[in-house]
Amino acid sequence: MAELGLNEHHQNEVINYMRFARSKRGLRLKTVDSCFQDLKESRLVEETFTIDEVSEVLNGLQAVVHSEVESELINTAYTNVLLLRQLFSQAEKWYLKLQTDISELENRELLEQVAEFEKAEFTSSNKKPIIDNIKPKLAPLNEGGTAELLNKEILRLQEENEKLKSRLKTLETQATNALDEKSKLERALQDLQLDQGTQKDFIKTQDLSDLENTVAALKSEFQKTLNDQTENQKSLEENLATARHDLLRVQEQLSMAEKELEKKFQQTAAYRNMKEILTKKNDQIKDLRKRLAKYEPED
Repeated sequence: MAELGLNEHHQNEVINYMRFARSKRGLRLKTVDSCFQDLKESRLVEETFTIDEVSEVLNGLQAVVHSEVESELINTAYTNVLLLRQLFSQAEKWYLKLQTDISELENRELLEQVAEFEKAEFTSSNKKPIIDNIKPKLAPLNEGGTAELLNKEILRLQEENEKLKSRLKTLETQATNALDEKSKLERALQDLQLDQGTQKDFIKTQDLSDLENTVAALKSEFQKTLNDQTENQKSLEENLATARHDLLRVQEQLSMAEKELEKKFQQTAAYRNMKEILTKKNDQIKDLRKRLAKYEPED
């Protein structure tokens, strides 16, 4: 017999649900068959039909079958939701969070496994007596296997508590060892500082003399560098002043050249002709304005 990987109790629950689903599926198939039978008895009474009559018959049958199939699919979906609600309600009372994998619902291998399970369970269903005709109900949470589940959970928590206690003792031991090691290191550091203090007193005089010589050398080098920078600054200032004078002289020469060029341009014939034309145009404009003034209405 095919198995689903469940214990005996859960597998029996699956069988009960599959029996319910098979019953509903059989009823709905009979309803679809009756749709076709009613069509045969009520509409197929003539020997010949036109294309429009055939289309009308098929459209009517399509509407009826579509309605029946849609109703069954909706009802199946709602039934599955109610079944999940029962399972989740039980889990929530035990503060459990169940999780589903929707992608597994289209796993072809698992679907074939369920089909084999159904075939093995129901092909010889007429030979199997129905053990219990009473509608199955969920077992009360305060009876049956719930006490055993609670005891297992208590034992698990006790074992986890013992493990935590053991780990706490280990951590306490490690902390004590770390403190002892820290104290040893502090004492060793103090001894080392005392030794260093003695050595510093011994070499302090020599180090001070070397330090004074180094400072004097650095001071002399700094003074030399400062003097060099002062001389460089004076040289740069002189060069800057010379450059400014040269710039002023070039600007003055450029201004004189521009004035000379403008003077030469004014002496050319083209400039005189252009000036004469502009003078004539200005005279004409003044004459036209006087003429226009005669024809303007007075306010």
